[in-house]
Amino acid sequence: MTSKSSFSQSLEIIFPEHCNHYGTLFGGQALQLLSKTAFVVATQFARKSVVMAAVNGVQFLQPIPQGSTLHLRGWITRLGASSMTVCVHGLFNQPATAPELALKALFEMVAVDAQGKPEAIDPSFCDGVNTQ
Repeated sequence: MTSKSSFSQSLEIIFPEHCNHYGTLFGGQALQLLSKTAFVVATQFARKSVVMAAVNGVQFLQPIPQGSTLHLRGWITRLGASSMTVCVHGLFNQPATAPELALKALFEMVAVDAQGKPEAIDPSFCDGVNTQ
């Protein structure tokens, strides 16, 4: 049996152009990186085009300094007929330090057809995803 991936991770380096006047990751850039991760997770899982319907519970837990490595991890926590909830965490570290949780958000993503209308997700390969 084939299994669909409901998890994805990526790494980003925080460069000066991503930072605010305090030398830490700008909140708008953080949201962009979180939403990109949610999009990748949802697209890989649904194997369809997806759009973002909502973002909930965005938390900026601590500043992420320039030069840090940001580890973005996303996974599906709920699957509906055409929608899914994607949880994304951002952990950062600098050389010789352990990763620390800095960002959290929940994204509601919806699979859509060519006309942008909701389209059913095939649940036949759900690997431990909470379906409703």
